[in-house]
Amino acid sequence: MARNGNYLLQPIGWVRRENNQVSIEVEERYMPGLLGLEQHSHLWIIYYFHENETAPDRGLLQIHPRRNPANPLTGVFASRSSVRPNLLALSVARLLQVDGRHLILEKLDARDGAPVLDIKPYMPVSDLIPDATNPTWLPRLRAE
Repeated sequence: MARNGNYLLQPIGWVRRENNQVSIEVEERYMPGLLGLEQHSHLWIIYYFHENETAPDRGLLQIHPRRNPANPLTGVFASRSSVRPNLLALSVARLLQVDGRHLILEKLDARDGAPVLDIKPYMPVSDLIPDATNPTWLPRLRAE
């Protein structure tokens, strides 16, 4: 719902990390939305960078990826940095199990307590882009 140019987003759940296990605890009222989810192997998780809620970070538009000055200065929209005007994050995760209102994941690049805003199934028919390209510095990051 838009109010004077602002949007109100409410979490549908929370990232939970306990004993080397990562899960999403879905709010009980959203449990009907999980029907059929176990048929998907991977999920897109949209969450909020809840630990980056500072005005200075939100004002930065250029960063060195991974805060490494050896990486080229890059616009935040050309990176996956947690520093950005709107603190939305997107990660893909392997779904291991749906246990009631808990989604047990193989791993997730999100911190404990992160508010989860949405969950969408990964669909190879539309999400896989075989000829996608990235900057030359990106493969170097994967090896670090």
